[in-house]
Amino acid sequence: MTVPTIDEALAPTPVLRRSSKGGGLWRYILIRLLLIIPTVLILVTLVFFLMRLTGDPITAALGGRLPPEQLAERIHEAGYDRPLFVQYFEYLGGLLRGDFGTTLTDRRPVIEILLQYGAATLELVFYALIVAFIVSIPLGLIAAYRRDKWQDAVLRIMAILAYATPIFFVGLLLKLVFSVWLGWLPVSGRGTTRTELVMSGVENPTGIYIVDALRIGNMDAVMDVLWHAVLPAVALGLLTAGVFLRLIRTNVIGTLGQQYVTSGRSRGVSEFRLVTKHAYRPALIPIITVMGMQIALMLAGAVLTETVFEWKGLGFVLAEYLQARDFVAVQGIVVMIAVIVAVTNFIVDIVAAAIDPRVRY
Repeated sequence: MTVPTIDEALAPTPVLRRSSKGGGLWRYILIRLLLIIPTVLILVTLVFFLMRLTGDPITAALGGRLPPEQLAERIHEAGYDRPLFVQYFEYLGGLLRGDFGTTLTDRRPVIEILLQYGAATLELVFYALIVAFIVSIPLGLIAAYRRDKWQDAVLRIMAILAYATPIFFVGLLLKLVFSVWLGWLPVSGRGTTRTELVMSGVENPTGIYIVDALRIGNMDAVMDVLWHAVLPAVALGLLTAGVFLRLIRTNVIGTLGQQYVTSGRSRGVSEFRLVTKHAYRPALIPIITVMGMQIALMLAGAVLTETVFEWKGLGFVLAEYLQARDFVAVQGIVVMIAVIVAVTNFIVDIVAAAIDPRVRY
């Protein structure tokens, strides 16, 4: 009997090969795409019925401020005196048409608010992700490289603190140190009054200030927008950086025990080169797989971040409408955030499956 060589033993078995290249990936994409529908439907249903626990939105927002006759008339005009399930299916039909309702306090279409302020929130989350990667990747590699030494212990404590510290406390602390004491960075807002005026005059604006400023070629506005984004991006980004740092550390340590790394070490490759050139790339795959969840946490944290720094995004207006008890606006904003999270998770799952084939099997 012939004993197979190592190369023959490690060679892929022909029976396991797929007949159509990429078929597994496309099937995975289709399944993940179809799963968006029940996910969003469940979230929309929960939001709708939870909002109705306190009664109809008009009574919640205007009760006590209008005579009973006018209040009853407003409730009847809005259709909130009809059976709850009739209202629910009518609301679903409106969502399918892109109609999120009309706010009770300022009588604005909710879709208009979503388009105006949603871009600001996405811009803030993008900045925060950049901060998270800038902080977590090098520090995670250092923690893995200096495993079980004092540097590793300090970085792990920092990661826990970054994740556990309330985001509003971090924001207030950053404002106190860098804006009030040192005077280096702006206290609040997305830009100075001059920049806001420039942005209001942009034709067909995207709502993302950095993009609009680059489109018109106004570098002063670009620098001002970036300057105002530093503190809120750091406050929100540190929340995710703590999670990413621990993931990178754990996975780099695991990768360093793989056979190809051990072979490189036996050939005299330095430990630093093994960490920075060979071990860190596989360690980034788990970050991609959990990024969807972290973006969901960022959107939740954006409510507090935008309130602390007066960054006028979805979180900022959500807090204002909550104070005004305008449940129609709150319901529309929460539903939109749920849709963004579901779509983001879908995109992240596809990227993860494209990078790592093990994800789809």
